[in-house]
Amino acid sequence: MKKDIYTKNDRFENFSAIVTKGAGSTAAFGIACAIVILWGASGPLFNYSENWQFVISSITTVITFLMVFIIQKAQNKDSLAIHLKLNELVASHELSSNELVNIEDLTEEEMRAVEKYYKHLRARAKNDNNSHTSYSLDDRKKNNNPE
Repeated sequence: MKKDIYTKNDRFENFSAIVTKGAGSTAAFGIACAIVILWGASGPLFNYSENWQFVISSITTVITFLMVFIIQKAQNKDSLAIHLKLNELVASHELSSNELVNIEDLTEEEMRAVEKYYKHLRARAKNDNNSHTSYSLDDRKKNNNPE
């Protein structure tokens, strides 16, 4: 795929990808453990004061707060990529229903209706003792099946 179709240079997206990858690494976990161990070892030096406790509490709170947004950004991108890949698979398969493309945009109630139809198909395949017959969401309309 050509790179020139992507014209938007999103610095936060690049930053979140780098931070998410780094934060999930073994090295990051080791550094975090080392900081906690050093903080704990410094307790006697500071007489386990409130300020000593406040330091670790403040640091972890700020890091957690910021990481929520960074991880959510990366998660949103991953989720979008998965949806697009699934949409391509659905759209490219001649027996599948294109109504499933972007199904995530439906309301939950509409998705439950589709789920109900697929449960009906499962029961139908079980009753027919034929799990290899292909059915599509479009078959529901052809057969006037309300489920």
